[in-house]
Amino acid sequence: MRRLLNILKDDERGVSALEYAILAGILVVVIVTGVTNFKGDIETLFENAGTAITNAATESTPD
Repeated sequence: MRRLLNILKDDERGVSALEYAILAGILVVVIVTGVTNFKGDIETLFENAGTAITNAATESTPD
C-alpha cells in the first residue's frame, strides 16, 4: 500500500491537465468580464464603422 501511495505521489501526468483547466477557466472569466465591461463601447465602435461604410458606399455611387 505504501508503495502505491509513493507511486501516486510522484505521478505528475495529471498536473499539466489541471493547470491548463485552471488557466482556461481564468481566461473565460477575463474574456466575459472584458466583454461585459466594454459592451457599450464595442457596440458604438461597430455602429460607427457600419455608418462609415454605408456613407462611403453611398457617396461613391455615380448619380
